[in-house]
Amino acid sequence: MTTPEPIVQVQNLRKVYDEKTALADVSLAVKRGEIVGLLGANGAGKTTLIHILLGLLKPTSGTVLIFGKDLEHHRISILERCNFSSAYIHLPHNLKVWENLLVFAKLYQVKNARKKIDHLLDSFEVSHLRNNRTGYLSSGEQTRVNLCKALINDPDLLLLDEPTASLDPDIADKVRKLIKRVQEERNMTILYTSHNMRDVEELCDRVLFLHKGNITAEGSPQEIMDRFKQQSLEDVFINIARGGDVEEEEKHELPSG
Repeated sequence: MTTPEPIVQVQNLRKVYDEKTALADVSLAVKRGEIVGLLGANGAGKTTLIHILLGLLKPTSGTVLIFGKDLEHHRISILERCNFSSAYIHLPHNLKVWENLLVFAKLYQVKNARKKIDHLLDSFEVSHLRNNRTGYLSSGEQTRVNLCKALINDPDLLLLDEPTASLDPDIADKVRKLIKRVQEERNMTILYTSHNMRDVEELCDRVLFLHKGNITAEGSPQEIMDRFKQQSLEDVFINIARGGDVEEEEKHELPSG
């Protein structure tokens, strides 16, 4: 059985702002149907990497292939099959919820757009907000509407930045389960950034830890916890954020000669 081509393939990616290196020779591959967590402290390079994958930033060097196509030369055809949600980017405040979603449905040429919008609003339990102006929603409500937008075109690749931020534990749990159900139904590929380690442990097949622009650890959540000899990903996160890495941990285990 042949291994499928990666949906996302990044080789030797580097991004430098003036004299600051945000990404330093990052390489990764994400297979179809995988949910991959991209973890790291603030400033580790996660947002820079997401923005490069969306074509919003141009890398200093390196290559990005998505769906087997070079992002620099095929950005429009690639992004037609992608979508994005961030808890920190808001939809236009002056439009009603359904109007915002209809705008994006038309941009993506979604068939039966109004039916799709109704289904998504119902799934995320925000149907009662459809006629409210988006700017008057709470942060948690805006997060859920943004997720509706992110699924409006049934993307093959979904980029999620802190999708459960601002959600109470009950709604966050429902959102996690809904994301997982939709991902399984469509065999969707998801690249997922979060500081909520419960999200990551429940959803992600594999995690990549970024530290100072480098990938310092990679594996399933359980593999990562085993390698660091920690009981939770949160403890691993703290270790890496404070400067530890897998190689250093493993060196400490070597017997003295």
